[in-house]
Parts: sequence; structure tokens; C-alpha cells
Amino acid sequence: MHHLPHQNKKALIIGSGIGGLSMAIILSKLGFGVTVIEKSRQPGGMLRSYIRRGIHCNVGLHYLGALDKGQLLRRLFDYLGITEKLPLTRMGVHGPVDRYYFTNAIDGPRQFDMPVGLDAYEAGLKETFPKEQSAIDGFMALLRQSAGQLDRLELLFRNQTPADLIDLTEPLWEILDRLGCSPGLKGVLSVPSVWIGIPPPLCPQFYHTMALASYLFSAWRLESNGAHLVNVLVQRLTDLGGRVLCGQAVQRIDVRGGDVTGLTLENGEQYDAQLVVGTAHPKVVVDLLGSNTIKPSYGRRITGLVNTDGMFAVNAVVPASIHKSLPYNVFSMKTDTGGVAHNVIYTQLRASGRPESLLLTLITRGHNELWRPWEKTCSGHRGDDYGAAKMALARGLIKKVEPFIGQLKGLEVIDTYTPLTIRDWVNSPDGSAYGVMRSDRQMLSASLLNRTAVKGLYLAGQSVMAPGILGTILGSLITTKFIVGSKRFEKEVQL
Repeated sequence: MHHLPHQNKKALIIGSGIGGLSMAIILSKLGFGVTVIEKSRQPGGMLRSYIRRGIHCNVGLHYLGALDKGQLLRRLFDYLGITEKLPLTRMGVHGPVDRYYFTNAIDGPRQFDMPVGLDAYEAGLKETFPKEQSAIDGFMALLRQSAGQLDRLELLFRNQTPADLIDLTEPLWEILDRLGCSPGLKGVLSVPSVWIGIPPPLCPQFYHTMALASYLFSAWRLESNGAHLVNVLVQRLTDLGGRVLCGQAVQRIDVRGGDVTGLTLENGEQYDAQLVVGTAHPKVVVDLLGSNTIKPSYGRRITGLVNTDGMFAVNAVVPASIHKSLPYNVFSMKTDTGGVAHNVIYTQLRASGRPESLLLTLITRGHNELWRPWEKTCSGHRGDDYGAAKMALARGLIKKVEPFIGQLKGLEVIDTYTPLTIRDWVNSPDGSAYGVMRSDRQMLSASLLNRTAVKGLYLAGQSVMAPGILGTILGSLITTKFIVGSKRFEKEVQL
């Protein structure tokens, strides 16, 4: 493996989401001169909020886990140098972090409250499923073991054996079946895999643990918004000597003799560097390489990867004078006879930043089939029928959540978006919300995406490790380890 151990090397990063900005800060801390290239007019990708009626609407940032002092995401934020700039509110202090509602409870509860803390979670499970103590004991033992491995960052600082990796990639559903869990218990335990876009029967244990354990460690809301977090990251990068160029699309990745040499932008400008990191979807990065640059087998491997589904979201305002914000998130869903969750709707009702209004956010599956008539169009040019279809779906979702959060009087929808919106905004194939699906069925083909067939070209972003802020930053660190080598990484990256 070719490493770049010397300081003052130039690095170019494609994309300025959480993957691109965390990658840029890490490399800057290691002495690289970093330039981030972003095609949009503003940095941040799906991490960035957007404004409607003077209210920030978050897209990829709704709550955060493991941010208490000494916990994993807090250590990562501390390393990046951004913690002190983020106003945070702890969740789960006087109640749950998440409240699950099962609209057709099969062999299980109609409601389950997810608290903070592994012990509290175990107690809640045992109270709800008194006849399944043994199965819960088995699951919690595995969860505690895996959560400890995650917290110790063994995937970064320990050379794991093949047996370790096999344990991590075992599908959650096989584990729950082996433990003898009822469909009702399986339904409750498997909800975290839905957070990251993986159907529960296909979700490897490692990714389920990452999602669940991080919020059981502690859960937080950012008091500001996604744009603020992006600005903090960009300012930190700037303070380290890096820069972000917005409104600049990459035309191609330049390669000579099997080595990356830099980037050519669509405006004809060329930037030279021995290191390029693509944080967009792997397929998008590969498309920037010439057809003769990579082996056909590598191209087929990337283009054949199955992506997570898109998402449909609604943002609406309700009068603060007659509604109260919810200090927890609501997940309402149906389950089938096997316990698999379907039609999950994520609901958040919180302060909007304007005293007269609360912001209601609903997120559910993309309903891709509804938007096929407009799939060859671009944002802003889809017509009234598209708007009517979005509003009809939005109204239907609002009616579905009212039984759980109360009648929403004085509600006004201020924005909706579909997978087509995400596709156009961040160039995600098919509007995928979480990039490459890290299912058990494609663990092999999706493994080691950080490294490419071109020397000096690496991948980062949510597709290479796991989605979410935690998973994406961990992916940036793993890519960094490949770039600089294990010895330098372990010596200079203190987490």
C-alpha cells in the first residue's frame, strides 16, 4: 500500500457534506493542504438545513447520540475541534428519547418507550415482554459486548480477526431467531436498523449496534440547525488552513500512469494533487474517471451496489400558543407477522426558532413509484401536478400521526421533498437517502470501498462505512488510516 507520510502534501476532496468536511479537517490536522470542491452554492450537502418562511428545516440532522463527555461522538467532535461551538440539549432527562407506536401490534405492545442507558433499555424490554427474559438477556449481552467494542474503537485501533468480522456481519434477524425472540420483541429491537435505511432482516449486527448503542449512551438535539453545524465545520477547516470552493463542479478526476494527478473542473480549471478523496456516492466518483482508467470488474462492482431507498419529508408549522413541543421523537409503524417494521413515519415536533410557531417534521420512505412521471425533470421545473401529489401524500401522513401526537390545529405545510429532490441536490443516485446499503447480502462487494483501483484516489462519505454523522466520521478516519498508514495514524490521531 502506498502511503503519503510526509507533511505539506496537497489533498483535494470532492463534496462538502459531513464526510467531506470531516475528512478535510482530519487531513489538515495531519499537515495536508486541503481544498474541498463543492458543486452547490453552499457547503454541507444533506447536513445543511434550508430555510422556509424564515425557519430552518433540517435534512440529515435531527438528533445525535453518544455526545456526553468521554463518549464516542463527543471524542470525535473534540478531535475535530468543534464541540464547544455547538449548543446542545440533552434528551431523555424526564422521559424517553424515542417513543414507538405500533399501529397493528402483533404479539407485542402498542407503545414502547426507548430511554437513555443500556440498563434502562433492558428494564423496559423485560417489563414489556415478561415471558422473554432469557431472549432479552441474550440480546443485551451481545449489545453490551458490541457497544463496548464500538466505544473502544476496536475497528480503528485493533487488528480484528476473521472471526471478529464474521460476528460483526451476522444478520440481526438470524441472531433474534436464534435467541427465540417473538415477532413483537423482534419488532421493537429492530427499529434502529430502519433509522439507517436497512431492512431489519438484512441488517448486519454491527450497524444495528452502532445505531442503537450510540443513542442509548446519550441523546441530544442541536439547539440551532444543520447550517450552523456546517458553518462551524467550515470555520474549523479554514482556521487549519483549508478552504472550500463552492459552485464548482468536477468534470473529471485526472489520472496518469495509474496515479491520480488532480481534478479538472467544469469551468476548465485544473487542480493538481497526489491525493484525491471522493466523498460523493461511489458511483458518482467512478463516473468521473475515464473508462480506460479502471478495470471493468471494479466499475461493475461499484455500479452493481444496491442503494438504500429514498425518503419523503414534510415540514409544517403549528401555532405555539395551542401546541406543545415534544421532547422525544415518535416512530409510528406497522409490523408484519414476522416482526418486520413497515411504513415507518418519523415525527419530530420542536421549537422552530420563531416564538409563534413550532416546527413539525415527518420523514418516511420515499414512495419512489409516485414520482416516476417526473424522474426525467429537474427541481423547480416539475409543475403543479407534482406539487399536488406531494401535498396529497403530506396530508395523508399528517392524518396518520395525529392519533399519536394529537390533533394538529392551525397547521400549515411549508415544504415537502421527495427522492428526486435529494437526487438533484446532492447527486445521490435514485435519490438514495443513505447511500450504499450496508446489508448482509453485499458486505463483500461493499467492503473496503475506501480504497480504489487508482493510486492516490480514495473514497469517504456515508457509503464507505455507515450512514449518519457517527458512521460517516468513522469512515473518514478509516480512510485516513489507509492514506497515512497505521503507524502514523495511531501515533498522531488521539481519540
